[in-house]
Amino acid sequence: MRSTPQSHFASLVEAFFLDRLIRQRNSSPQTIAAYRDCFRLLFEFARKHRNKPTDSLVLADLNAPFVLAFLDHLEKVRKNSIRSRNARLAAIRSFLRFAVLQDPQSLGVIQRTLAIPLKRHDKPLVGFLLREEVQAIISAPDTSTWAGERDHVLLATLYNTGARVSEAIHITVADLALDGSPSIRLHGKGRKDRRVPIWPATALQLRRWLRRINRAPDKPLFPTSSGGVLTRSAVTDRLRRAVKAAIGKCPGLGRQRISPHTFRHTTAMHLLQSGVDITLVALWLGHESPATTHMYVEADLKMKEAALKTVQPLNTKPLRYQPPDRLLRFLQSL
Repeated sequence: MRSTPQSHFASLVEAFFLDRLIRQRNSSPQTIAAYRDCFRLLFEFARKHRNKPTDSLVLADLNAPFVLAFLDHLEKVRKNSIRSRNARLAAIRSFLRFAVLQDPQSLGVIQRTLAIPLKRHDKPLVGFLLREEVQAIISAPDTSTWAGERDHVLLATLYNTGARVSEAIHITVADLALDGSPSIRLHGKGRKDRRVPIWPATALQLRRWLRRINRAPDKPLFPTSSGGVLTRSAVTDRLRRAVKAAIGKCPGLGRQRISPHTFRHTTAMHLLQSGVDITLVALWLGHESPATTHMYVEADLKMKEAALKTVQPLNTKPLRYQPPDRLLRFLQSL
């Protein structure tokens, strides 16, 4: 039985996930899930907006106009950020680079799609919380209930460790070390594990929490009521409730957009403000390079003001530049 272009395309997609991502690259489950979600959205877009069912797609359908239309759909209809748009494009590019090796005849179409650039975007200043705001949020859950105590300990752990929400929800009982120097093992991006120390107060809260959950080594440290793994959206929802309850103590929280990642930014900022070296903060957060951690320095006005005080202003009055002719004046006005 001869293969059709449609069956060939389906085989390419399967081979990309099974051979390239899993067997050859040994990609993390998070990477697999991100690529999977991208192709689900792509195929749904083709079905709804191009009248192309998944089983009728061929490689030539992933031409530049189609992919550009999909990217516009993500931004304008689904309201995805430019970062998310670029992540989806990166997944499509990765697949096409693999596909062209298997189907060189499609090189012309694929090259034009690969030429689509990543979209530039503004990098807003990092948002972070004051110490009293963090304390108000952590103290907000009702610890007399099982879910409230879990939320309280989870939020305290997020702040203590600076963990990504994806790292926090996958902490298991075996990852917790409470003897000697208490610490938690986090499973970071790219299969990079790291151990983060925890404060005695956090360790005490975790000891109490262990009495209320299944302590089997492979069980989640912060489970759902049924014993399963919390989802990212569930953590976001529980945090939203805690923030709402904490507004009475800190009204300023009502004017901020707070997510689980805000806790990670806050941990980094408080470490830097306490004098911890930036390279150690990078290790704490699991950054591949301290350059990534520099965004926290950029966001801290107090640290900039302290740096400014070390430089004395000049006594000379600077002269104002005067463009010598009309054309240069025009350029200067832009």
